[in-house]
Amino acid sequence: MSQLHVVDHPLIQHKLTIIRDKHTGSKIFRELVSEISMLLSYEVMRELPTEEKEIETPITTAKTKVLSGKKLGLIPILRAGLGMLESVRDIVPAARVGHIGVYRDPETLNPVEYYCKLPQDIHERELIVMDPMLATGGSAVASIQFIKDRGGKNIRFMCINAAPEGIEELQKAHPDVDIWTCSVDEKLNEHGYIIPGLGDAGDRLFGTK
Repeated sequence: MSQLHVVDHPLIQHKLTIIRDKHTGSKIFRELVSEISMLLSYEVMRELPTEEKEIETPITTAKTKVLSGKKLGLIPILRAGLGMLESVRDIVPAARVGHIGVYRDPETLNPVEYYCKLPQDIHERELIVMDPMLATGGSAVASIQFIKDRGGKNIRFMCINAAPEGIEELQKAHPDVDIWTCSVDEKLNEHGYIIPGLGDAGDRLFGTK
């Protein structure tokens, strides 16, 4: 079974309170989603492998650490995942970026892929899939399956806000994918929104309804 990591750092929790507030406008919401994503990504990448390297400092030589092993791939789920991407990419600029878009068919209710562009060497990379919300879990489950179908293997999922139902669905469908989140809320309402949640992240990021 995959592991669930809840990152409850005080800075993250403070910023999370502000983005939960319905009076927070799109500009501040975008900025704080970006900041929270950067802080969260430190924990997501905590266990990346390192190797020793000898360098010259201005004073002497030193043996220190650099990242080793597989390269990174960042994959936001469109469209809300875009709000998390740039701040994470800022701290790992060599990471390759993919994009995946999924919508729910109104008749069958099944997830449908409408866009997918991934790095060609996806099978060689440590992949971080990102979406601010893990509500029903449908989009996350489908997106990760589409990535696996194209050769992705080493996958982590990061979100800002999650519901127990979405966590359960993702762990059941992909027991090899660990989950990082800043909060696990009470439940979903009858419309599939997280309670208390923070509303529709995509609408709040981009000022749409």
